[in-house]
Amino acid sequence: MLRRKTREITDITDRIRELAEDMWETMYAADGVGLAAPQVGVLRRLAVIDVTEKPLDEDEEGEAGAEPAPAPEIRKYVLVNPEIIEVSEEKIEAKEGCLSVPGFVGVVERPVWVKVRAKDLEGKYFEIEGDGMLAKALLHEIDHLDGVLYTDIAESVEEVETRSE
Repeated sequence: MLRRKTREITDITDRIRELAEDMWETMYAADGVGLAAPQVGVLRRLAVIDVTEKPLDEDEEGEAGAEPAPAPEIRKYVLVNPEIIEVSEEKIEAKEGCLSVPGFVGVVERPVWVKVRAKDLEGKYFEIEGDGMLAKALLHEIDHLDGVLYTDIAESVEEVETRSE
């Protein structure tokens, strides 16, 4: 299933909205930052991404009486039929993992910056530009929609200790 190319979503129905909601639940339960529909057995062009920075624990916030840290910028996206419009020529190598390949990480070379066009769950087009974790997540999830796993393009893959159940 993960090796197959997905089909475009022509109508954003309640079933598609429910699928997106189920994908959020699955992704958060697995402590992920992105999930594509093929990862839950659906060959449609749909992905969810949340790269919102997690707030610091109370122990990490610093001195008593210090100003509280500003709320993190929400960076949460539902991508219907996403397509890559532009990428930077500059690339970066970084470790990458995947909820569909637990227990492994790989070194993957990806563009530093990406611009993607997609629809939201209301059927409206939007564009998103990102670098860092957002660029990596966008490229990784769109790869899933095209039947590509990070292990296919990784320079190396190594086993890591998985978190306990």
